[in-house]
Parts: sequence; C-alpha cells; structure tokens
Amino acid sequence: MEPDGKHITLTDGCGIGRLRLVGNPKQKIAAFPLEQIKRVRIVHRADGYSVQFGVQAERCIVHQPTDKQVGIDVGLKAYYTDSEGNTIENPRQYRKAEKKLKCLHRQVSRKQKKSQNRKKARRPLARAYLKAQRQREDFARKQASTLVSSHDLIAYEQLQIRNMVKNRHLAKSIHDAGWGTFICWVKAYGLMHTIPVIAVAPHFTSQEWSACGALVKKSLSVRTHICPSCGVVLDRDHNAALNILAKALACTLGHRETSGSPENASGQTASTRTPKQATSKRAG
Repeated sequence: MEPDGKHITLTDGCGIGRLRLVGNPKQKIAAFPLEQIKRVRIVHRADGYSVQFGVQAERCIVHQPTDKQVGIDVGLKAYYTDSEGNTIENPRQYRKAEKKLKCLHRQVSRKQKKSQNRKKARRPLARAYLKAQRQREDFARKQASTLVSSHDLIAYEQLQIRNMVKNRHLAKSIHDAGWGTFICWVKAYGLMHTIPVIAVAPHFTSQEWSACGALVKKSLSVRTHICPSCGVVLDRDHNAALNILAKALACTLGHRETSGSPENASGQTASTRTPKQATSKRAG
C-alpha cells in the first residue's frame, strides 16, 4: 500500500504490478495499520474487478433485551410469517427481472458462437443475474438483522431445501426466495447478538393445531387451518410459526431440566460418569 491510499502494488509473482484504487473505501483502508490487513485478493465478477481487504477487527454488539420470543415459518406466498401473525412480503427479485433476462438471453442466442459480439452480449446478461443475486442477498441481510435485533429467541424449522427443489413446479420459486441465505444470516446475526437461534424438526408444523394439538391434514393449496375440535380458524403459516416456537421452547425447557436434575426414568439420580470411567473404577 502506498501512503496516499490510492495505489497498491502486488508483488506475489503473478506480474499484476501496480493498481490504482477507485472508490470511497480507499480512504478507510489507508487509515488501517498495515499489521491489521491480513489478506488482499482480486475478485473478478460481471461488473468488473474489485480488491478485497481482509482486516482484523473486533465487532462488539450489545444486544438490547426485548423479552420477545418468536417462531418464523418461511414460505413462498410471504417471505416469512412469525408467531405474532406478522408477515413480510416476498420480493421475488428473479421473477421481476425474468422479463429482462429473457430478452438478454435472446440477444445472446442470436449472436454467432465464439464471436466477439457474443462475448459483448454476455456481459449485460451476467450483470443482470448479478444484480438479482445482490438484491436477494441484501434483502435477506436486512430482514435477518431486523429480526434478530428485536427478539431474544428465534425458532425456525430446519427444512431440507435440497430435496424440496426437486419439485419442478416449485423449484424456481424456492430458489428465488433464498431461504438458505436468510437462515444463514439469521444464525450469523444471532451469534453476534448472543441470542439463541433454535432449529426444530419440520414434521407436522402445518398440520397440528397450535392450541389443542389436533391433527388436520391438508395439501399445500389449503392456506387456512380450520380445527375440527374447537372450530378456530387461523392462517396456515401463522399456525405453523406458533408450533415452531412451542417446539423450540419445549426443547430448551427439556434441556434445562435434564441439565439441572440428572435423573433416570425411575426417579433415581443418574450417574454422570462416562462408560470408560465406570469401567476403570470397577477394574481398580
């Protein structure tokens, strides 16, 4: 790094040499001591080249307790629905950009293969895909940050997304929703705020009634849960979010009871020694 913070020289033997940095972050990088910069790499994407600096820094976040616990149910109609009945609209970035992407695909297909015109036509197509990807990532990060900062416990169902996208009728919509990215950021922000983020099994979360536990089987097209026992009508996703939160609270409560009083099924105090320790004691 040069003292002005506007130029960098790579001396790793690749022959790249001296580069000029463009953009506002160059002033921030120049303010860091060189000892804190641990890694520098050049990244090539559809919108050009960029230099990434890996800087050693400590991020300290003080979580403000809110005494709120929430369960979330991700979906396709709504981005997610929480146990309080609030819903976040699904932005559908890919669906909105699909018309433009089809037009750019047609322009690429009309060009002769391995020609310069085809290479030029591929650039705006790649930038359009990159824009949709970044919009999805930005939306997931903002929603995850808002969710974590406003709650003290978050529960979600551990979906097998890799198996769900095998359904050819829903694969595009599932990929467009970006559930995996959203959950990853929820767990990351939960670790920063030091709050529990609990995953529960997805079995019967949409079929069971959250109040009385009655099982009502229904297809994905049925969006309203009607309990035959008590006659209460509730939105399907809201009911699932309530079940997810109840499962998470039951898991945490059971874990605390087990860790607090180690007793076996007969009510006697259970041994906390490992089998190896017990064997060595008997042998002695």
